Amino acid sequence: MLALKRIVTIAVMIYLLLALLFVFVPAVRTSVMGMGTGLSALEQERQFYYTLFVIGAVVLALQLLTENLDSSLLRRTVNQHEGKINELKAKLYDHQQRGTTSNAPMTPGSRTIDGRLTEPTITQSQAAGTVSSTENRTADHLPQPTFPQSDPSLSNTPPAERPPLA
Repeated sequence: MLALKRIVTIAVMIYLLLALLFVFVPAVRTSVMGMGTGLSALEQERQFYYTLFVIGAVVLALQLLTENLDSSLLRRTVNQHEGKINELKAKLYDHQQRGTTSNAPMTPGSRTIDGRLTEPTITQSQAAGTVSSTENRTADHLPQPTFPQSDPSLSNTPPAERPPLA
């Protein structure tokens, strides 16, 4: 597809250069118009511009078709990639949920708005000092972000504790 698009773009550029040459250099235009049959000068010029118009319309149609085809193929590829990303996100979420349910029981009131645990929950086996092997392993080796993240430009304190703005 890319090769076809490049060929059509090159044809459009060549056509544009030739059209500009014919419009702005009368000597070239009259010599090309003189190649026609034994028509009068006015008929030769009319026929020349009509032919130039038809060629331009065909080249423009080819350009539009290839651009639209390429655009639709790119949109389809992007949609496929977005679907793949959403599928991977769903798998990651499911994997994290399985890890959360196997590591610690869910307790009401210990989750943030986005569903993450605010503080680790201690089970009876952990209090007794026995830790299972599944609790020592993490689901993935990526660091888990802590929300709200510390950002010096943002105040993470509740509105009641903030000093009044001056």
